[in-house]
Amino acid sequence: MTTDTATTDTATTGPAAPTGAGAGPEAAAERLRRWRLVLGGGSADGTGCALTGRDQAMDATLAALYGSGDGSAGGRGGSGRGAGLGASAPSVARWLGDIRTYFPSSVVQIMQRDAIDRLDLSALLLEPEMLEAVEADVHLVGTLLSLNRAMPETTKETARAVVRKVVEKLEKQLATRTRSTLTGALDRSARISRPRHRDIDWDRTIRANLKNYLPEYRTVVPERLVGYGRASRSVKKEVVLCIDQSGSMAASVVYASVFGAVLASMRSLATRLVVFDTAVVDLTDQLDDPVDVLFGTRLGGGTDINRALAYCQERITRPADTVVVLISDLYEGGIRDEMLKRVAAMKAAGVQFVALLALSDEGAPAYDREHAAALAELGAPAFACTPDLFPDIMAAAVERRPLPIPDTATG
Repeated sequence: MTTDTATTDTATTGPAAPTGAGAGPEAAAERLRRWRLVLGGGSADGTGCALTGRDQAMDATLAALYGSGDGSAGGRGGSGRGAGLGASAPSVARWLGDIRTYFPSSVVQIMQRDAIDRLDLSALLLEPEMLEAVEADVHLVGTLLSLNRAMPETTKETARAVVRKVVEKLEKQLATRTRSTLTGALDRSARISRPRHRDIDWDRTIRANLKNYLPEYRTVVPERLVGYGRASRSVKKEVVLCIDQSGSMAASVVYASVFGAVLASMRSLATRLVVFDTAVVDLTDQLDDPVDVLFGTRLGGGTDINRALAYCQERITRPADTVVVLISDLYEGGIRDEMLKRVAAMKAAGVQFVALLALSDEGAPAYDREHAAALAELGAPAFACTPDLFPDIMAAAVERRPLPIPDTATG
């Protein structure tokens, strides 16, 4: 038997019911209540359990989204209320308020996404009262960005407020660790040849002097010391974020824009952010505000990775000190061979090239496996990356060491 996630979570919102032969009547009644909430009522659910009060109201909100509306066993007819949210924003806004009353935030976000997908509520997201009632998350931001061009002026300010709320939360979560991880990597990447004792990188010093090993003393005589560079205000590395803004990459665009703003705030990094579909748009001058970056994107449309990489390649002035991060599902609508030649040329010039199939919590989306394999042959394996892992990926790229590719990586 299959149940949708939100319904399953609903049935576990009450206190845990004891199990086993010694369970009493109260525990048995609690189990029936939970099964009734999961199964949805009707003559075929087999529980014979009637809901009252808060449970009945909770069931009604589920019926509006997941029920069949015909009162049959296949729906949630036992709630006494037909399925469906109606076609008006006020009715949807009331329903959004109901689910926030009865369910935790994580479940609310799942139900909102299901409502948008199942009931085609995208058009209603263009109305301010709907947006004011919604629980904001990364997926909602992606939906709003995809509707940006169709959004009436009366809604845009509300939409920006919703997006800003999500962006500020993400920045708070991600900024501190990103800056600390990258600052350490940048300091270590700036090697000096006459370091003070506390600045000596012993691992690299030993590797650099292995030829001076004295077997009779079982020691290495270091002729050349390798040290960590001290922090400075000069630009040490350049980062280019090249982001596919096709519809399937919505969550990645949101996270990449936030990370772009964080990286741009670091004085030792020169950060460029480029988004593309069949056209290329440079949003670097808007990196001081990731909300402006997001509203400068245009989700949907085709993909021309080759054109985007050509734009980025032309603007690289210090290849040995540059990290290019391509975030794309690799479905190339441009010239495939030229795309691969550009990646090969950048790597040959000393550029650290990183290919991410996604930058999100959902894992790898559908992607072009042939292109991923071709990039891997060039020494640029393509894999999905979570926001938590991204700082470590960037630190490894800055230090020119192997990337911490997750075990589930593909490509």
